[in-house]
Amino acid sequence: MSLSDSQSKSLEGRRVLFISYNGMLDPLGQSQVLPYLRELSKKGVRFTLLSFERRGAFENDGPARCVELASELANQNIEWHWLRYHQTPSIPATAYDVLRGTLYAKQLVRKNRIEMVHARSHIAATIALALKKQLGVKFIFDIRGLMAEEYVDANHWKENSLPFRISKTMERRALAGADGIVTLTEKIWPIIKEWEGLRGRVVPHEVVPCCADLEAFRFSAVEREKRRAELRLSNRLTVVYSGSIDGWYLTEEMADFFAQVLREDPSAHFLWLTPFKHDRVVGLMNERGIDPNQYTVKAVLPADVPSYLSAADVGLAFIRSCFSKQASSPTKNAEYLACGLPVIINAGVGDSDALVTESEIGALVEELTDADYSNAITTVQKLLTDRDALRVATRDTAVKLFDVSRVGVERYARLYERVLAA
Repeated sequence: MSLSDSQSKSLEGRRVLFISYNGMLDPLGQSQVLPYLRELSKKGVRFTLLSFERRGAFENDGPARCVELASELANQNIEWHWLRYHQTPSIPATAYDVLRGTLYAKQLVRKNRIEMVHARSHIAATIALALKKQLGVKFIFDIRGLMAEEYVDANHWKENSLPFRISKTMERRALAGADGIVTLTEKIWPIIKEWEGLRGRVVPHEVVPCCADLEAFRFSAVEREKRRAELRLSNRLTVVYSGSIDGWYLTEEMADFFAQVLREDPSAHFLWLTPFKHDRVVGLMNERGIDPNQYTVKAVLPADVPSYLSAADVGLAFIRSCFSKQASSPTKNAEYLACGLPVIINAGVGDSDALVTESEIGALVEELTDADYSNAITTVQKLLTDRDALRVATRDTAVKLFDVSRVGVERYARLYERVLAA
């Protein structure tokens, strides 16, 4: 019997409540929650899913979309419940969501005879801890990032401010009560396991990076030809950035990088795939004297992203390097590689340094300077001399490190087994 078969046997009929403070109608819920639950449910896990949905789920066509998704999930052995997410004022709104979520989740635990709660992120873990104390269920703290440190690094909170202290207290209690821990990176685990609440404890742990659905994200020669014709790219070197801009993403530095690309290859093109703030991109391009025919900025449907990635030659992602980002796993890296693209990334973000340095699938920018940009361009241009071999290498790396089924689901299943058997 294979490991996968034995997991299916041991997880058959186990009842798990999955709590997510992110909504299932949001792109993150669609890409980083539902694919895992669908695959784990195939192993026999009976999921009850509780999420907090934003305003759009309760307005216009939102309710109908929720009903449609709930029906689809029910056919996949996932029972979905949703509550409204409240954002402001920050502390009272979050406290209300925790209280409301705890009361609602208690009903679900009793009704569905839940054995274990899988809490995605800090707010969900606060609810899960209350359920453990009151009802005796086990719980997994799936740490999706360092909440308090991220707010400090983003200059939203001051260290030791009231929100920071509340968050760290909540985190410490959740760590102390957790029966299993998930982190996004190997790099952060030696640090977290020495924090108060985990120090001295032996707790089952798995690293589950942000994975991609490799059935959806794959290179297509047909789509490449189609999209390149649509964008009038001809044989121009095309750099792509896919995702939100600003915030953690170093948009200005990525514009600087492309300006350097143009100095070395004036025919190159930059494809910005981003849903919002197109004027911001246009402004940055204008400031650097980049002509409108040298770049494209557009919003595309999530289902169309793989075809546009297939049209590109290089995937770019610069993310602010700081302490909290040691716990970060950028999903776009997995998507780029799955679609056959070498990556150009900056150093100091999660496990991404090793991703590039241990495999010839891209270039690592140590310093955000023109000199390092030029070195990265040279490295990738050498890789592009054998595009077929490069696409095989990038795809193999994606399969090895970021496949939802082979990596994410298998590791979650392994952790479920250990926690439920304890």
